[in-house]
Amino acid sequence: MALLQEWRDFAYSHDDNSKEGQQFWLGYFSIEKGIYQEILKTPDQPLEGTVKELAERFDTEISMIVGFLDGISESLKEAIPLDTLEEDTFVSVKIDVEKLYYNMVGARAEWLYELPEWDNILSEEKRKELYREQKSSTTVVKPPKIGRNDPCPCGSGKKYKKCCG
Repeated sequence: MALLQEWRDFAYSHDDNSKEGQQFWLGYFSIEKGIYQEILKTPDQPLEGTVKELAERFDTEISMIVGFLDGISESLKEAIPLDTLEEDTFVSVKIDVEKLYYNMVGARAEWLYELPEWDNILSEEKRKELYREQKSSTTVVKPPKIGRNDPCPCGSGKKYKKCCG
């Protein structure tokens, strides 16, 4: 079984409402934060190595690195082969910093998008702009409701109830 599927089966088997589940996710988020702090120091340099080497570099389990790669995958300049990851798979993680910040806001990961390392990467104005952009992208705007006796929006000139209603 591929490492990604093992990670997902393991991680999502933990109930967020149980004490064990909360401890697991707090531990994972702590590891994730440490990795981000390290890689945001030099965001222009790709994070490279085999999955096993990355786990050793960040002093964590292979499954945690796979979880990290799964989480960051949508914020990369070049896709990595998540579905076929094995311990000896070489990965090159090239981050799109604006997309990463945007996705962190979308994930409501305050512990990540408020890291002080962002100060050296994106200006405060740019971070505010990305924050507003992400928050407004999830706002649902409902169109005005068409009343039975209103003109039909199809342009027929008939009342909505006699036409498309």
